Amino acid sequence: MSIGARTADGREMTLTKEKLDALRTALRGPVHLPGEPAYDESRSLWNAMLDRRPALVARCLGTADIVACVRFAREHDVALSIKGGGHNIAGLAVCDGALMIDTSAMRGVVADPRAKVAYAQPGCLLGDVDRETQLHGLAAVLGFVSATGAAGLTLGGGFGYLTRRFGWTCDNVRAISMVTAEGELVRASEDEHADLFWGLRGGGGNFGVATGFEHELHAVGPEILGGVMAWPGERAREVLGVVRDISARAPRELTFATMLRLAPPAPWIAKDAHGKPIVGVLACWTGNLDEGERVLAPLRALGGSVGDVLARRPYAMLQSMLDATQPKGRRYYWKAEYLPAYSDALVDKAIANAARIPSPHSALVTFQLGGALADRPSDFSAAGNRDAAWVLNITSQWEHAKDDEANVEWARSAWRDMRELSTGGTYVNFLTEDEGGDRIRSAYGENYARLAELKRKWDPTNVFRANKNIAV
Repeated sequence: MSIGARTADGREMTLTKEKLDALRTALRGPVHLPGEPAYDESRSLWNAMLDRRPALVARCLGTADIVACVRFAREHDVALSIKGGGHNIAGLAVCDGALMIDTSAMRGVVADPRAKVAYAQPGCLLGDVDRETQLHGLAAVLGFVSATGAAGLTLGGGFGYLTRRFGWTCDNVRAISMVTAEGELVRASEDEHADLFWGLRGGGGNFGVATGFEHELHAVGPEILGGVMAWPGERAREVLGVVRDISARAPRELTFATMLRLAPPAPWIAKDAHGKPIVGVLACWTGNLDEGERVLAPLRALGGSVGDVLARRPYAMLQSMLDATQPKGRRYYWKAEYLPAYSDALVDKAIANAARIPSPHSALVTFQLGGALADRPSDFSAAGNRDAAWVLNITSQWEHAKDDEANVEWARSAWRDMRELSTGGTYVNFLTEDEGGDRIRSAYGENYARLAELKRKWDPTNVFRANKNIAV
């Protein structure tokens, strides 16, 4: 049976039965076509706003499968997309008419406690890495939601609870293996293909298909001090003021996140607060636990909280604490900016825009950065943005398509109001599918020109374009 597909530049084409049979023969993993049960499972994404139909899905089981797929796409001029964890807000892992390389079955992790490195395959989720590394009291610098794909997070820069201590996720990678646009396997590190290594650390999937990561590990956990406290929304200015005071003088072992939203019906929040505006503070302390209690004492001294699960707990438990706030299958739309400071203007605008939230699932969130980011020069890696002290993430999420317009417009209007507070940079992993061009350039700033040079060297015909594409 022949199937319809698209070329790399979007023209319609046909893949004959003979070509499909040849691909199947070349792979160890299966190939799924439209109409097959596994096809819909593979193409489904975390963000339910995105419903795209690839021409075929190659469920890769190893690096050789990935090489075969890239070579097939080159030979037959078929559009390519690459799926790891499938958690990205823009959903560019799935493209209409493309050959989708699905690495989600490749989730192996090997932690070497002596070398303090974790070897991770491209389909790994953050939770996969944490599970193996925490056996040894070690951790990679990863994100906040355990169901996030580690590959996409790392290639886009990556930040999390440990960023203030150790830098971007990509700052803590020793090497990345990759299949190039020519279908060749290379390893990029400081000693091998150093130019490519620089670009892979923040430049996304622009240069090839990542097949393996060597994450540097740090002594963290197993027990840390972390969790969430929440207060009635009318106390937002007071609570956020205390957070700002603590964060201004706290050591790098502390990371905060704040959120303004309607209280979810969570068991740890008082029932009479459910559905009402709250201000939440998420804290993670990875140093001496007694010292952490002293540093966070002013937060506890506020009193009158409607929920408190800030406690000593396993680090891996904190890493999954926010999972329930971002379930697969909701409709998501985000806007984001890097911020230079937690200013009075930020507090004022956050409170005003939170008062207009149309969905019980949406939130205005800030994540603390700074610390180790500024220890390295701005061009240490493609991720750049080392002047950022906080990330603003306007997270709109809702259940039904009929509510798309209202929820998307809330996020956009809040962003328009708050954008003036930005450093001028934005986090590339938080860009939505309708943001390209100037927004991609703003994500990289002065590093963009160097990325464009690398793109011309490693992928001059733009084989890898289903991403936040660097223009060539």
